[in-house]
Amino acid sequence: MNVYDSERMADLLKPMGYEVTSQPDQADLVILNTCHIREKAVEKTYSELGRIRDK
Repeated sequence: MNVYDSERMADLLKPMGYEVTSQPDQADLVILNTCHIREKAVEKTYSELGRIRDK
């Protein structure tokens, strides 16, 4: 489901000039789409946000 949701967000943002990149440090906008049901997923999300922020 997250893959579908992420692809849908990308489709909606493309007309606004955004495009997908594999390099977060080159991005103007970073979206992390994750499941919040499991605690481990929450921890991984915060860890990834910190990593992106620190670049």
